Amino acid sequence: MALLEVKDIKVYYGMIQALKGVSFEVNEGEVVALIGANGAGKTTILHTITGLLHAKSGSVFYNGKEITHTPAHRIVSMGIGHVPEGRRVFSNMTVLQNLKMGAFTRKDKEEVAQTLENVYKRFPRLEERKNQRAGTLSGGEQQMLAMGRALMSRPKLIVMDEPSMGLSPIFVNEIFDIIKVVSESGTTVLLVEQNAKKALSIANRAYVLETGNVTMSGMAADLLHDEKVQKAYLGE
Repeated sequence: MALLEVKDIKVYYGMIQALKGVSFEVNEGEVVALIGANGAGKTTILHTITGLLHAKSGSVFYNGKEITHTPAHRIVSMGIGHVPEGRRVFSNMTVLQNLKMGAFTRKDKEEVAQTLENVYKRFPRLEERKNQRAGTLSGGEQQMLAMGRALMSRPKLIVMDEPSMGLSPIFVNEIFDIIKVVSESGTTVLLVEQNAKKALSIANRAYVLETGNVTMSGMAADLLHDEKVQKAYLGE
């Protein structure tokens, strides 16, 4: 059974149809990439999965349960973490306060402390800067903080929206290395990413979106070498 199953979802912004019956699934332990041009509907999909938007029709199932109309805070406590586009850290709060916000649905203080320790091991820079205001961090460090904050909820599935956007090449490589580590530690990853080559290089499977429709899907390695994908998204 798929960990996440999206069935024929249709989403509108007023009169504009953003998603035209999108279906896909993510199996436990996978890294699945959603690639496509700006405006294809990638972020809309993530917002629909995490409860920030509601589909007009269609269904979203997580761990066998329908979550199509579940409020966003309940979805976090069910085990879905969200790393939003543009990082969205709380800039006037410290790094530590931001991380603790990620665990707001958890009551087990000892386990939260253990998770924080694990996040610091994964992101040593965050521990070094734990008392620093998040708004003073570099773009790459803020992205690490957004990822660390999502991991504080101990998600089974983490959805990431454009994690490499606006970062220097060094930080891009570092962020993708971290995504691989997150996946290898047992967290399933659904990745929306403009850098299609990088996304396909670490994903197991991928879906290509064009104007609200899934137009291609398959093993990431196959899509990486597909002529149409190369021309449209890889600049080759």
